Amino acid sequence: MALLRNLMVITLTALTLISCSDKSLQKYLVAKQDDPKFVKVDLPTSLLEGKNSSFGQEEKDILKTIKKINVVAYPIKAGDTTEYLSERNELESILRQDRFKELTRIKSKNWNATLKYTGEEDAIDEVIVYANDSERGFAIFRLLGKNMRPDQMLHLMKSVEDGDLDLSKLSGLSDVFTGVFKDSI
Repeated sequence: MALLRNLMVITLTALTLISCSDKSLQKYLVAKQDDPKFVKVDLPTSLLEGKNSSFGQEEKDILKTIKKINVVAYPIKAGDTTEYLSERNELESILRQDRFKELTRIKSKNWNATLKYTGEEDAIDEVIVYANDSERGFAIFRLLGKNMRPDQMLHLMKSVEDGDLDLSKLSGLSDVFTGVFKDSI
């Protein structure tokens, strides 16, 4: 009887460890696709390069390494902070896994953002930008690509800051995220 009980404990422990290690960002995002509490948008990078952009060849080459951008946001609606905290904790536990390497962290008075990646430093497979605001909600931007590099992503971010990126085609997205980060977009 004791052997059977010990075997059950070992089996349950193993199943728990397996199910915990089975958390993945991809599975989380797919599970939220049909959840009406989330806002979801998939963007091709071709939307970022338009006639108004002043990209040089280097920026164009960097953009070619990014294949797609997934955006998933959870806006806080009146009174749902308990569910928001649950979703945020689940997502943050996934992003704490060793496979996600941190590039940088930005903190502000009202919001926090973390930039992470998977892959090798000279061949990044995905870049994750996770931002949260305890009053408005959270958003995760997932850039999928091939052989992206941290220095290229930082260069691209500088191009965005300098206004070289044509964001006019994305102006409708601010309407989608109005409830999420009203004055942050």
